[in-house]
Amino acid sequence: MIPDAILDKVPHLPESPGVYLWRDTDGVVLYVGKAKRLRSRVRSYVASDHRESVKTRALMQQARALDTIVVPSEAHALILEANLIKEYRPRYNISLKDDKSYPYIKVTVQEPFPRVWVTRRLQNDGARYFGPYTDVGAMRRSLDVVKRLFTVRSCNYDMPAQMPERPCLDYHIGRCKAPCILAQTQGEYAAMIDEVLDFLAGKPEEVVRKIKQRMALAAESLDFERAASLRDVLTHLETMEEPAVVMEVEGGDRDVIGYARDGDDAVIALMRIRGGKLLGRDHQFVTNTEDETDADVLETYLAGPYRLLNERAQELLLPFDVCDRDVVEQSLERTTIHVPQRGSRRELIEHAQQNARHLLEEARLTGDDPTEERAGDPVYELQRQLGLQRVPRSFVCFDISHAQGTDTVASCVWFQNGRPYRAEYRKFKVKTVEGIDDFASMNEVVGRYFKRRLDDERPLPDLVLIDGGKGQLNAAAEAMTTLGLAALPIVSLAKREEEIFLLGKSESLRLPRRSPALRMLQQARDEAHRFAVSFQRKRRTARTITSELLRIPGIGDNKRRLLLTTFGSVQAIRDATPEQLAAVPGFSLKSAQRILDGLRATDALAPGIPAQVTAPPSSDAAPAGADTADPLTHDTTTP
Repeated sequence: MIPDAILDKVPHLPESPGVYLWRDTDGVVLYVGKAKRLRSRVRSYVASDHRESVKTRALMQQARALDTIVVPSEAHALILEANLIKEYRPRYNISLKDDKSYPYIKVTVQEPFPRVWVTRRLQNDGARYFGPYTDVGAMRRSLDVVKRLFTVRSCNYDMPAQMPERPCLDYHIGRCKAPCILAQTQGEYAAMIDEVLDFLAGKPEEVVRKIKQRMALAAESLDFERAASLRDVLTHLETMEEPAVVMEVEGGDRDVIGYARDGDDAVIALMRIRGGKLLGRDHQFVTNTEDETDADVLETYLAGPYRLLNERAQELLLPFDVCDRDVVEQSLERTTIHVPQRGSRRELIEHAQQNARHLLEEARLTGDDPTEERAGDPVYELQRQLGLQRVPRSFVCFDISHAQGTDTVASCVWFQNGRPYRAEYRKFKVKTVEGIDDFASMNEVVGRYFKRRLDDERPLPDLVLIDGGKGQLNAAAEAMTTLGLAALPIVSLAKREEEIFLLGKSESLRLPRRSPALRMLQQARDEAHRFAVSFQRKRRTARTITSELLRIPGIGDNKRRLLLTTFGSVQAIRDATPEQLAAVPGFSLKSAQRILDGLRATDALAPGIPAQVTAPPSSDAAPAGADTADPLTHDTTTP
């Protein structure tokens, strides 16, 4: 019987690569597995009785707990699975007696004349290691390109202490420039090794440029054989795979902290890296963090649970700094704290952050007050960029639209976990503002929207987004303050420079153009604009149609609506014969002729009025999100 705790957890697992661990009642790891999509893979265990597999059936009979670790790619999942199997040696995993590990390419940069070769052992010897390579073929291709392109020595001499009397065969066939007899200086050799490091680190652009130059020079000097060889090397560079992971062993193990917060709840994920390998993840849930800063929460964890760990690494990587960093570092004794901002160490931080978000979402989805859907990484990035304590799982965006001060309308679109939620779309006719006044219009609409939600006791969004600059932002904030919602976060997004304005801050916030958080805000802003413009155009069209028919004597609202429903447009009514109009219920031949005469008189007085205008919807009622009526104010598209 599979425990309910596992069954409740499975539907909320992410569809991303990762590793899962089945544990028994005592917490002992029974099985470690990798998955391209965690949710689908784990569901296959609980959705079947596994009659075809005795081992899997026995595993599920003993499984009482499930842990998952998310990783960036399938290759990372493969490597982490192997590391966890070696550490825990689970009963139901295949036992590999030879205990082989994945290969690396090693560059002995600590030597005066470095060498390049393949190894399966990571050592803290000052060398640069590239890998691990899950695809040995890709690694061999990388090494082959290095040997064909760069004249790296293949001998094992301890140079310059050991120097042979004459060069080996590699020199005579052009594979080495014989630094062993000083035919190549140490400076020239070091410059070549720098190119090798750039290539292996996944930065081949400069190397490709130099190859093209050499190929052109070889062709100009009629050395076509050399040019063809360089062409083949260039083809390899453009088609080969990059290493799965780039790793630098710089002395000692590492602990990497990831942090995620949503209101009063927070989670801290601890990634344990030993000997350059990711061995596992621990975590700590934190509650009652109201009015506490993120730095205070993290400092409390470091001074408490982390300090009391039996095993700590020499190096601790944090996502952000703590207040009393020197004091915390002294309490941790032999552990040094770093807050990396870029490079491979920052990538480790991002990996830990992703796992912290995964754990927090898992807790929210299966807790006492569960959310319906998992929040994505852009939502968490938006929280971090805006400095919000609560994850903006839901936010609304307001926009104003008018035609030179007439037919002023507004829209409100709702985004849930970074995606449009059209059931909560709303539209408004601006009632109290005359002419062009976007500030007053925004104040009215925001006030009406939130007053209605408070009166109906409906949930409020976690964030309010305004399309516009500081003026629109202040107008909306004033309306919310009047309703007692001053604590609800509100920002605005100006279109020209894509600046984000925050209340109380004179300087705007500018996110990178490729930031997922900025793109999410832009999508909401554009959606609100589209929704407002479509409603404004529909109102203007309805007003144009109605104004023509209102000029005809003897035509009331019901008959006007009946004519437009029957014929579809004013032009179609013009083109109809008196007999066709008289066939409509409620019309006689006399009244039909009077309508046609009235339309001809209207054309003579106002020839510029557009004729090809379609009829408005036949019903004034509209579902939420439809382009017809305002469900909050019960406004319709007719005046």
